[in-house]
Amino acid sequence: MHDSRETVARHAFVTGYPVKHSRSPLIHGYWLETLGLQGSYTRQEVSPEDFAGFISRLKSGESGFIGGNVTIPHKETAFALADRPDALSEELGASNTLWLEDGRLHATNTDGFGFLANLDAAASGWDRTDRAVVLGAGGASRAILQAARDRGVAEIHVVNRTVARAQELADRFGPSVHAHPMAALPEVMKGAGLFVNTTSLGMDGEAAPDFDFSPLGEGAVVTDIVYVPLVTPILRQAAEQGFATVDGLGMLLHQAVPGFEKWFGIRPTVDAELRQLILADMEAH
Repeated sequence: MHDSRETVARHAFVTGYPVKHSRSPLIHGYWLETLGLQGSYTRQEVSPEDFAGFISRLKSGESGFIGGNVTIPHKETAFALADRPDALSEELGASNTLWLEDGRLHATNTDGFGFLANLDAAASGWDRTDRAVVLGAGGASRAILQAARDRGVAEIHVVNRTVARAQELADRFGPSVHAHPMAALPEVMKGAGLFVNTTSLGMDGEAAPDFDFSPLGEGAVVTDIVYVPLVTPILRQAAEQGFATVDGLGMLLHQAVPGFEKWFGIRPTVDAELRQLILADMEAH
């Protein structure tokens, strides 16, 4: 007898406010199609005042979704409303991936996974360093600090215009993370094997200041979580100074992998065709 479970269509979402610019439907739609799976992944624009109701309908099954992604400004609320947030979410205080399991709403944060997987794919061996520099202390830097620390980077230096914000992160993520003002950048870069930009410097064609990457260690990698443009001013400067660079697009692609596996039961792969699909969409907009 045919097992109907094999052909049950599963439905997932990305929610934010606004959410119309999200490229997640392109990513998950590509995997659904190439893997021959029935299901959908759609944008659900939900305002902050309606978000609790959205999550309530998700938990009850009324919405018909089995889970989804959460983006700005709902990540902290998603964490708070989940029944079973994992340890990553607990420490970050934010979740970007939700799924229903055993009648409970589970939550995790895959940003750190995406960050590490991107570096592993594009700059294998990057993690042999014991010193990293993270520029910026906004929300985007949290998962990166957590991931680099958990990978075993012994010294992580957060440099930010407002030192108090950097210090909050150092307090949150423990003794391997150190806070500094912008003026300390040349000093903390000495011998570092990884430099990460988590700020919006250079995004969408905006100017970025000149950086001298020469204090970095030999073989150091410079990466930027901004991916519009793909080659940011910071990456361009680093490449011109002879350093290996990793763009931020791979982080977007890789962070989607764990959620897709939770919702649709198959672990997808990030391949060149998917990357080209997203690049084409970026060029068209």
